[in-house]
Amino acid sequence: MHVNPSDDEIWTLLETSKTIAMGGASSKPDRPSHGVMSHLQRAGYRVIPVNPNETEVLGEKAYRSLEDLTESIDIVDVFRRAEDTPPIADQAVKIGARAFWLQQGIVSEAAASRAEAGGLTVVMDRCLAVAYVTLLGV
Repeated sequence: MHVNPSDDEIWTLLETSKTIAMGGASSKPDRPSHGVMSHLQRAGYRVIPVNPNETEVLGEKAYRSLEDLTESIDIVDVFRRAEDTPPIADQAVKIGARAFWLQQGIVSEAAASRAEAGGLTVVMDRCLAVAYVTLLGV
């Protein structure tokens, strides 16, 4: 069973990361992914939306899948149903991301084990923006 990294490990991950790919990012302001993406952008991260139903989110070009990205990704942050996440974990490993993060309310042992087997740090059922504010105090 997956256990999230310690707060110290998550702090280090957040402190050393620059680019986040956000699976399920939405241009709709009432969606949680929109608010989290906006917050992370204001915090100084480059956030790249990954959603085949979007062309642009918060001024960033949206991509159909992680495999379409052309730049290095530190964290893959996922706003998708748990059952949709294992293939996304596989893609995160394939593109060489450092971490696979499932947002608050999303738990998938299958996705976590695939990402961990690929060498990624895995965080589940935790909001990345809340972790940022809580651990980095910003």
